[in-house]
Amino acid sequence: MKVYVNYDDARWEKYNIDFRRIAAAAGPRRRGAEVSITLVDDETIHRLNKEYRNMDKPTNVLSFELGDDLLLGDIYISLDTVAREAKATGISVAEHTAHMIVHGMLHLQGYDHIHDDEAAVMESREVDVLKSLGIKNPYEDAPGERTGRMRHVLRALFLAVAGGVASLGFAPFHLWAAPIVAIGAAFWILASMPRAGVMRSFLRAAPFGAAYSIAMFWWALSSIYVVPELAQQFAVWTVPGLIGLGLAGAIVFAIPFVAAARASGAARIFVFAGAWTAVLWAREWMFTGFPWNPIANITLPMPIVANSMALYGAIGLTFIIVGIIAATVQIMRNKKCAMCWISWAAFILMLCAGIAYGRHNIYKAAAMPDTYGPSIRVVQPATSQDQKMSYSRDAALERAERNVRNLLALGAEGDSRPDLIVYPETTYPFVITDGDMPFSKILDTTVVLGATSYRDGRLYNSMIVADADGRIVRAYDKAHLVPFGEYGPLGIMPSPANLAHGDGAAVLDINVGGNKFIFAPAICYEIIFSDSLIPTGAMPDAIINITNDTWFGNTPGTYQHLDMVRRYAIESGVPVVRANYSGISAFIASDGGVESMIPIGRTGVLDGHVHGAHMTVYRLLGRDAWMVIILLVSCFGAVVSMRRRG
Repeated sequence: MKVYVNYDDARWEKYNIDFRRIAAAAGPRRRGAEVSITLVDDETIHRLNKEYRNMDKPTNVLSFELGDDLLLGDIYISLDTVAREAKATGISVAEHTAHMIVHGMLHLQGYDHIHDDEAAVMESREVDVLKSLGIKNPYEDAPGERTGRMRHVLRALFLAVAGGVASLGFAPFHLWAAPIVAIGAAFWILASMPRAGVMRSFLRAAPFGAAYSIAMFWWALSSIYVVPELAQQFAVWTVPGLIGLGLAGAIVFAIPFVAAARASGAARIFVFAGAWTAVLWAREWMFTGFPWNPIANITLPMPIVANSMALYGAIGLTFIIVGIIAATVQIMRNKKCAMCWISWAAFILMLCAGIAYGRHNIYKAAAMPDTYGPSIRVVQPATSQDQKMSYSRDAALERAERNVRNLLALGAEGDSRPDLIVYPETTYPFVITDGDMPFSKILDTTVVLGATSYRDGRLYNSMIVADADGRIVRAYDKAHLVPFGEYGPLGIMPSPANLAHGDGAAVLDINVGGNKFIFAPAICYEIIFSDSLIPTGAMPDAIINITNDTWFGNTPGTYQHLDMVRRYAIESGVPVVRANYSGISAFIASDGGVESMIPIGRTGVLDGHVHGAHMTVYRLLGRDAWMVIILLVSCFGAVVSMRRRG
C-alpha cells in the first residue's frame, strides 16, 4: 500500500514516527491501495472540523473517505491535541499518534463508532492492530474498555438467544421464520466484526452454536429418566451430557460463521452457504453420524417447497435457504453491492426450480389410487418403557406374556384381516434364537415385528418377517446403532445394551396377499440418513420403519423424528409405513404427506395401503454427488464475486 505523508507542521518531524508502517498494518491487503496522511496543528484541524463536521473546536484526527477500493482517502492529525491527550494519559506522543493513524485508517475502510455495537467492533480492531505493532491497548483500564467488555458479553448473550430461537423452526413448533431471522441476525453480527484469527472467530460464534445445539437436542437426555432403575444409574450423566451437547454445537455450528469471516462481499454468501451445507453433510457420517434437523425441514409445513427435496435433497434445499439468508443480509448491509443482488437472484432461481420439480413430485405421489397394493395394519401398543422392563425373572416372564396377549389382541382387532401386520421396534418380548414364530401363526397372517435376535454369540436389534405358518422368512439386523443406547462408544462409555451391527441397506421381498411386496427395512433412526436404506438400483414399494420413541416421550424429539421420516419419503420417492411403539405411527406418502397417524401415547391400530413409489432425481444422484455440485457452485460463486470486486 502506498502512504503519502505531508508535514504541514514542521514540529512533527522531530518525533521520527514510521507513518507508513503503521498505516500499512491497519490498511487493506490490496495492491495499489493509497492513502494520504497530513500532519497539522490545532488551527488547521479546527478549521476543517468546523467546515466539514460543523464542530467548532479542534480534534485529534479527521478522516475523509473517498469510497474507492484503491484511493482510500485522507487523514489529518493535529500535533497539539495529540500531545495534550498523550500527556493526560501518561503515554508518548508516538504511541498516541499510532493510535490515531490506526483509528483514521479504519474510518477510511468503513468502520465507525457512532453506535455502541459499531464502537466495540472498531475498538477491538484497533487493539489488534496496535498489538501487532507492539503498542499496548489504549483502552485498558479505562471506562471505555469496561464498556467494551460489557458489549462483548451482551453480544454473546444475544447470539446465544439467537441460537435458541433458531431451534423453533422445527417440529413441534414449526415457526419456520424463526431460524431464518435468527441465523440472519447472527450472520449480520459476526460478519460486521473485524477479521480475526481462527480461534477468536470460533469463540465469537460459539454462543450461537452451543445454544442452537442444546435447544435442538436436549430431549435426547430425557431418556435417562424414563425408567427409574436406569435413572439411578445414568442421571449423573445429565449435566455432562448437556455440556457435551453445548461444546459439540459450539464447534460444529460455528464452522460456517468462521469460514464466512475469511471472505468478504458477495463471496461471503457462497462461503457461508457452502460451509453450512458441508457441515450437514459431514454430520451424516462423522463419528456415529447425526444429521438431525437440516434447515430444509423447516419447509415441511409448505409441501410445494418441501418437495424440492425430491430434486435437491435436504442437503441442497438447506444450501439454497442459507444462501438466501446470507444474500439478504449482505444486501441489507450494502444495498449497492451488485454481486450480492446477483447472488440473491441465483438462489431464488434455484428455489423456484426446486418448487417446480416439487409440484411434479406431488403429482407422481398421487398418480396411483390409495387402495392399490396389500392392506397393511400398523399396531401401536403405547406401553410405557417402565411397564416393559423388570429385573425379576418371574415378573419379567409375566409381563412378557401379558404383552404378547395384548399385541395379539391389537393385531386381531376388527372384522377384516389385513394382508400384513407391522409391529414396532422391540415389540416381541422374547429373544429370537431359531426360525419359528408362533406369534404370526396365531394371527394367521404375515407379520413384521421388532425383536432381539441371538446368533453366533451376539445380540442384534432385528426386524423379523414371519409368514402365516409361523415361519421366519426374512430378517434384517439394524446396522446403524444408537450410541449410549445400543452400544457404548469407545468401549468405555455407558450404555444399557451392547448390540452387534447388521450388514446395512437391503430390500426384502415377501409374498403378501398373493402378490410380491418389496420393501426397504429401517429400524429407528436409520431413516434419518439420506442414502442409508435403499441399495442402488432397487425399486421398493415402500419403506417399513419400526421404531420405539418411548424413551423420548412427548418431547420435540418424537415429532422431529417423524419429520425426518417425511423428509426421507420425499427424497427417495418411496412411501413409508411407520410403526412406533408409543407414537407417532403413520402412513406417509411419497411426497412426505402424513396420510393417517396415531398420536403419541395412544394405543391403537392403523389400516392403510401404500402407493406412488417412484424414482426421484435426488435418489438417482445421491447425497455425495449433490455435495460435490454444491461445493462447485460455492467455489464458482465465491471466485466470481471476488474477481468482480477486484
